[in-house]
Amino acid sequence: MRRKEMFTFNHFNFNVLDLNKSLDFYNKALGLKEVRRKEAEDGSWILVYLGDGKTGFTLELTWLRDRKEKYNLGECEFHLAFEAEDYEAAYEKHKNLDCICFENPEMGIYFIIDPDGYWIEIIPPIRS
Repeated sequence: MRRKEMFTFNHFNFNVLDLNKSLDFYNKALGLKEVRRKEAEDGSWILVYLGDGKTGFTLELTWLRDRKEKYNLGECEFHLAFEAEDYEAAYEKHKNLDCICFENPEMGIYFIIDPDGYWIEIIPPIRS
C-alpha cells in the first residue's frame, strides 16, 4: 500500500532589520504574540515565531545581526493575508496606526505595511 504524503501549513518568514520594532508592530497591528524563539549561540541571528492564539500557523521573523541594508522586496507582489473578525474595527485601528498603504473598496480589502515594507492584506470574514 502506498503512503500518501500529507502537508500542512506551518509558518511564513519575513526578514526584519529591527526586531523589537517589528515585534511591537505585529502585536499592536495584528495582536500576534511570540510563541517561540531560536537564537544563534554567537548572537548572529534570532528567529522569533509569532502566533495568533487560534491557529498553529506562525509568522517567523528573522533578524540577522550583520544585516544593515533594507531587504529588496521586489514589487511587493507577494503578501500575507489576515481575516479580521470585525473588519470595520480593524480598519479604524489600522487607520489610527497610520499603516494602511493600499485600499481596494471594490474587493472589500485593504493592505497594511510593516516597518520593513512587507504588505499584509486584511480581509473581512469569509462567509461560506
